[in-house]
Amino acid sequence: MCLKLCGTVALWAMVLAVSGVSGADFQGSTHLVPFEEDNILYGRTAATGPIQQLQERLEAGQATLEWDERFGYLRSLLGALKVPEASQMLVFSKTSFQRDRISPANPRAIYFNDEVYVGYVPGSPVLEFSMVDPKLGGVFYTVDNRRTNRVRFVRTDNCLECHAGAKTMGVPGHLIRSFATDENGVQDLLSGGEVITHRTPLAERWGGWFVTGQHGSQIHRGNLIGSGDHARQLKEPNFVGNKTTLTDLPSQFDVGRYPKDTSDIVALMVMEHQAHLHNFLTRLQYEATIQLKAYGHCNYIKSPLEAFLRYLLFTEETPLTATISGSPEFFGAFQNGGERDSRGRSLREFDLKQRMFRYPCSYLIHSEPFRSLPTELRSRIYHRLWAILTGEDDSPEWARLSRTDRRAVLEILTETIPDLPAYWKL
Repeated sequence: MCLKLCGTVALWAMVLAVSGVSGADFQGSTHLVPFEEDNILYGRTAATGPIQQLQERLEAGQATLEWDERFGYLRSLLGALKVPEASQMLVFSKTSFQRDRISPANPRAIYFNDEVYVGYVPGSPVLEFSMVDPKLGGVFYTVDNRRTNRVRFVRTDNCLECHAGAKTMGVPGHLIRSFATDENGVQDLLSGGEVITHRTPLAERWGGWFVTGQHGSQIHRGNLIGSGDHARQLKEPNFVGNKTTLTDLPSQFDVGRYPKDTSDIVALMVMEHQAHLHNFLTRLQYEATIQLKAYGHCNYIKSPLEAFLRYLLFTEETPLTATISGSPEFFGAFQNGGERDSRGRSLREFDLKQRMFRYPCSYLIHSEPFRSLPTELRSRIYHRLWAILTGEDDSPEWARLSRTDRRAVLEILTETIPDLPAYWKL
């Protein structure tokens, strides 16, 4: 799915919508890593992960898919890949290789979990998929959405035209963008910024997306179609905001062509955080792989590591000024997953009053892409985390982390990460 959240086969237009980022990553973060050379061999290396595993089960007859006359194989594939339908988000800007099929009257749906992104355009013969491979980063696929006895994921590296560049941190990855559009969904390229992450002010997010959910007086760019809507927003803030379902919007499309009647604001916020952190993990994986082969160590990964920690710990997150609420189904599906400590605490618990999560450390620290980082690099991350969370490092860049937050994150990680160094438990 070329989540390219860009505008190519990027399922990833999927993620599309970005605007400005309030904090920089690190010097050199936009430089393209030579991932087709000997150290990485992206195009010549077989991917692993849930999509590849599902393909193997299908070929072995250990899994089957059901055809649906309304959605084709979409719902069956979402279930097989454990991607919740409640994560549905709809984007109407023409930022995909299927741009001719996408419009405010026929938006593209995007679904995701911790590893997989799925794109669906009603009426299209193709479903888009991508996953975050622990070693390769973003890997993109299509599936013919026609009834057949043999469903196959076809890997398509053409998506890298948009999904491997400055906006994806120089590695194969995903991005979310935000553009104003005209009445047909054609984006104004001058109205968008770099990439949307948890650092982007809400007022700059979701141009080209439909958005359902409550957000109080906070404004955003979602649900605005054409110059008239954008002009009216200046006079009547949120005149199309705070909508519970898609049927509450003054939009002209058939909601019944989608599995859900929501384009959930909380799902959008989670995906924006996640997509960029996935790129960070891929960048660290590539940098460490190259340096270990060249020097036998990765001592030079300092600036990327510190930038990664700032993002992992939400130190530059845009504060919320009103409570956010979205689909109870997505809320429950997301929070009920993941690891919990002996007190029942989890990094997946939402706050949504002043910030996105209750505990300021990303749940992706429990993901396979993080666990697959080279041991030497992971040890460095653990040491820096320990210093920050214990207060040994009390430099100003960590000032937003309260003593209570640091203590809670320290305790949760100590109980839920098996390979932590012994000094964490003293």
